[in-house]
Amino acid sequence: MPQMAPISWLVLFFVFSITLMIFNIKNYFCFSYNSNESSQNLNIKQHKMNWKW
Repeated sequence: MPQMAPISWLVLFFVFSITLMIFNIKNYFCFSYNSNESSQNLNIKQHKMNWKW
């Protein structure tokens, strides 16, 4: 709304920005890989692939 003071817009911007960053950081560090999938992926990467062109 145009009648709101610019300080109020600045405070809202910082509040929403900090909320977004906290949410993203929480999701990033709470995510964990399944150990079975990661071990299978490592085994696939260790095999040497011979390409036949």
